Amino acid sequence: MLKIHDLAGVIPALATPLTRDGGVDEAGVGRLVGHVLAGGVTGLLPLGSTGECSSLDEGSRRAMLAAVVQANAGRVPIICGVAQSHLAGAQLEVAAAATLGADAALVTPPFYYPMDQAGVLAFFRTLARRSPIPILLYNIPQFTKVVAEPETVATLAREGSLVGIKDSSRNFEYFELVRAATRDLPHFRVFTGSDTMLLVSLVMGGAGTICGAANVAPAWVVHIYDAFRRGDLESARELQDRLTALVMSLRGGVFPSAIKAALDLQGICEPWPAKPIAPLDEAARAALHHQLSEWGLLARSSEPAVS
Repeated sequence: MLKIHDLAGVIPALATPLTRDGGVDEAGVGRLVGHVLAGGVTGLLPLGSTGECSSLDEGSRRAMLAAVVQANAGRVPIICGVAQSHLAGAQLEVAAAATLGADAALVTPPFYYPMDQAGVLAFFRTLARRSPIPILLYNIPQFTKVVAEPETVATLAREGSLVGIKDSSRNFEYFELVRAATRDLPHFRVFTGSDTMLLVSLVMGGAGTICGAANVAPAWVVHIYDAFRRGDLESARELQDRLTALVMSLRGGVFPSAIKAALDLQGICEPWPAKPIAPLDEAARAALHHQLSEWGLLARSSEPAVS
């Protein structure tokens, strides 16, 4: 648990490498994990939104996490994403994550039905009480339609039901309010899920980021964090501008097809999203190839063929 309480820096929200027929590409997972670790990341987050957790069946989720654990070989903490529409499902996913070797779980509130704050409190209290690993809250209301209010997050943090939060709302006022409400809890981890908000979140005392762009350019994201930590704000701003441009280029098609296309162009894994989402179209793929090449993010070898 201490590894999670002290965790900071850059954690890639890993894409899930898939074959054309939808199976987990374990070799691709190994290459992806090696790629991001070489970039200096401090943790791994499989089965988040970038990892298409809600589009994968149970067997694929287990296969992905097992492959990440094997490839990581204990080098950095692993936080497993969990997104279920009911408590029992979330409990099963957390228990399975612990069994397979995850160090913590990042859990959304139940989605589909509206939920008040009393329901959010009850859900995370019950989940934490029975969980063998620490729980972080995943705030992404654009997907779940549920907001965990800052006061709710602070209550759960103070009583020990949560050890952290990933805020992907893109609402910086919300991030500030959560950070202010938990500032007296030095071990409570507040991560931004918005790559474009990394620097400003660090200024407000955030622990770092759990983000999608770190799949493609992990070192770029790490360099922002490192520049901020050494007090070089001018370099950090320049690096943030560069990362923001990359993030914009990775928003083509249906999420996360552009990230998967980029990873294919880098020779890491194939470009297939979970069905029924289609891969990035050829025109957008060509534009992405040009941009990544201009930024020096492609290997010198020729473009990987789509198999």
